[in-house]
Amino acid sequence: MILFLDFDGVLHSEPCYDKAQLFSCLPRLEAVLREFPEVQIVISSTWRESRTISELKSFFSFDIGERIIGATPLWTEISAIVEIIGYQRHSEIEGWLRQSCEPWRDWVAIDDKPYLFKPFLKNLVKTNPNVGFDESAEIALRMCLDRKNT
Repeated sequence: MILFLDFDGVLHSEPCYDKAQLFSCLPRLEAVLREFPEVQIVISSTWRESRTISELKSFFSFDIGERIIGATPLWTEISAIVEIIGYQRHSEIEGWLRQSCEPWRDWVAIDDKPYLFKPFLKNLVKTNPNVGFDESAEIALRMCLDRKNT
């Protein structure tokens, strides 16, 4: 199982003007992920554009950071897929899945921008950008992960 993870609007509110609030929702997400050790993480956030995977991992607790296995390609690198799917973040995820040679692999995405995905996508956990990964997003993620484990 792969979790495609956005940062802004998920791990903290968007916008987040107070640097002390950056990653304020990360402990809640990490607690859930510890209950699902089979879940690997791929960064889909725009933060991947200006930071290395090592730098991105450093924001996480060691045990969770070790489960980060990559980042999605930029939509400009996969224009053929974007033409087929038509939704930027969804296309980037599909691009990563195809490059990993496992396009059939189960996945879930957490994002605050549902308009970047095909409508009615059942494996998208939407967050409220004003609060990030809150209790309702946690419940939705648990439901997705439980469903994929059965």
